Amino acid sequence: MTDIAAGFAAAFQLLLSFDAGLWEIIALSLEVNLAAVFLSCLIGLPLGGALAVYRFRGRKALIILINALMGLPPVVVGLMIYLMLSRSGPLGSLNILFTPGAMIIAQAILVTPIVTALTRQITEALWLDYREQLTSLGSSRMRAIPTLLWDGRAALFTAVLAGFGRAAAEVGAVIIVGGNIAHHTRTMTTAIALETGRGNLALALGLGIVLVTLAILLNTAAWMVRERSMPEAALLGVDR
Repeated sequence: MTDIAAGFAAAFQLLLSFDAGLWEIIALSLEVNLAAVFLSCLIGLPLGGALAVYRFRGRKALIILINALMGLPPVVVGLMIYLMLSRSGPLGSLNILFTPGAMIIAQAILVTPIVTALTRQITEALWLDYREQLTSLGSSRMRAIPTLLWDGRAALFTAVLAGFGRAAAEVGAVIIVGGNIAHHTRTMTTAIALETGRGNLALALGLGIVLVTLAILLNTAAWMVRERSMPEAALLGVDR
């Protein structure tokens, strides 16, 4: 117990003293995570909306595939990205292996199915409610997608937060494609794994405290958005 207490004391000292090494890792982690989520939203939001309003052959199979990809093993994603970006791979000429760019790609691949699947569920429910109204106003399915995404923005924000949570907790894929290189590709999760093995519990606990705090803030933000959207949904007579 004494060692654990000493570890937490040292961790808080690092945080409060704004240790350069610790905050450098935190800043890189947030940069990579936010970039990956942004890329995932560019793909997942319109794709999820299209799956909600369009009916075509193979749609159900595609939905099942996207739902299955939500549980895609991170190490498998990391391995595939590594093979693609290695010097002998088809994208080796990009020279982005063991860089933050490779980590962003790996995380975006893991997050995109989550954003797409949740967007499809949320948008499909709204489409069932508003389809007749939008159709009577002369709106095509393509034009209806932005409208539905905007109307469901509160629920979609929760979906984006879920994707960010997945990115923030990722370890396996980013180690493989990023290499966990100090001052270059070391994120909070990979640093925790490394420093724990080294016995540097102060830094590992400090980063762990930041991760737990981030998770609490994300869940609090999701709860606040949901609470604020409930009165609006009640007034519109929509069960969201």
